[in-house]
Amino acid sequence: MLGSERRPYGVSRAHFRPSPIFICLAGLVVVSGWMAWTNFGNARFNVFLFVVSGWLVSLCLHEYAHAVVAYHGGDRMVAERGYLTLDPTKYTHPFLSFVIPLVFVLLGGIGLPGGAVWVDRHAIRSRGWDSFISFAGPATNLLFTIALVLPFAFGVDTATHPVFWQAVAFLAFLQLTATVLNFVPIPGVDGGNLIHPWLNPQWQRGFAHVAPYGMLILIALLWTPSIGGLFFGFVYFLGDLIGLPYDLVYYGRELFPHLNM
Repeated sequence: MLGSERRPYGVSRAHFRPSPIFICLAGLVVVSGWMAWTNFGNARFNVFLFVVSGWLVSLCLHEYAHAVVAYHGGDRMVAERGYLTLDPTKYTHPFLSFVIPLVFVLLGGIGLPGGAVWVDRHAIRSRGWDSFISFAGPATNLLFTIALVLPFAFGVDTATHPVFWQAVAFLAFLQLTATVLNFVPIPGVDGGNLIHPWLNPQWQRGFAHVAPYGMLILIALLWTPSIGGLFFGFVYFLGDLIGLPYDLVYYGRELFPHLNM
């Protein structure tokens, strides 16, 4: 927690206190994880609750990472906007940050990046900080992925609580897809925003024109069979490198209720 002497005028401890909504989401992860671990009730329902609540928690942390780096990089108004409370209702476009990514999870296994923390780039003290703001979000997804995969890397016995470990593996897969997608250098996506400060003014103007449509471009590319195939091939390659068990991912996805199109 920052000391009071380092907080600007008008910023109190309440601006940094986790919101009740986030605490409830984190609690739901724990409860649904226990339900999956103990085979309490319906397995499909338990996996659904665990994956969706875990995914929403990761989206909150993703946006928080952008905001907290922006705060230290010079934009102290992110605290006033409520971004540092992990409250999903405070983001500029909750539809883009939460609804659309959640729909793609329900479609069956794409961790689509969100992105709705508004940062005053003019207040950021350097290009390095500006890039770090964009890097922080997908880096959070990467850390989330590693944390979920670590038990498998250490040889955990997945046969004793199979439903739980299948849910963990599927959530790890979603986090890995989100990590890769967020680093794609498309305007309007974190990967594009990461390189934006280092472009010449002419390229920056071009990026600014394309950025509002960046997410739509990304979705269209994923829907193209050839590009989508290359994307998932790369994700599977990375998953193999870090020890993600794809048999458990498959069973976790089969247990997870998803929309059919």
